[in-house]
This record gives sequence, C-alpha cells and structure tokens, in this order.
Amino acid sequence: MTELTVQNLGGVVVNVAHGQTVLAALQATRIDWMHACGGKGRCTSCRMIVVVGTENLAPDTAPETRFRNNGRLKPNERLTCQAQLTGPVTCRVPHQTKLPHLSYTL
Repeated sequence: MTELTVQNLGGVVVNVAHGQTVLAALQATRIDWMHACGGKGRCTSCRMIVVVGTENLAPDTAPETRFRNNGRLKPNERLTCQAQLTGPVTCRVPHQTKLPHLSYTL
C-alpha cells in the first residue's frame, strides 16, 4: 500500500493498494470524487492535479495519452480512474471538478 494525500480536502490521506486505481481507493474510503463517465477513461472529470510525487505514478494509460495529446490533460494532471501509484503522491482537486457538497481548503 502507498499513500495519496489530497491537499485541498483537508489533507486527507488515502491508502492505495498495488494495482488499484486512485479512484477505486477514493471510493473504497467513501470519498466522493467527480467521475462523469463512471471511471472508464472516457472523460477528464476525475482528473487530479499532481503536486508532489509525479515519479511515483505508473506511466500514462492510453486514454490519458489521448487526452494529453489533444490538450485536455495538462502535464501535471492524471485521471484518477486510470492512475496507479508506485509510491506516495500528493494531489489537489481541480477547481472545475469540485463537488458542491464537499468543503475544500486552499
């Protein structure tokens, strides 16, 4: 297991198992996270901004590469439904995909 820290959700720490996607780990911890396509890599609504630990993410998946190539995914962003961790990562929820019923910090 490795840890994902979500800075602007009060610094919540989520344990992510080997081979588990970040979105699956968030859901297992009962943390709501936007994912309009149901976590299938068909949109970018579940993206996270990687603040620290980019080197601790598995390589981009085919959907991430496609979105990155057409300008819909920035270099410091990953899709939580696709990303898997190899070490600790700190991220943020982008402003555009914040959920209205959650309280976010700066």
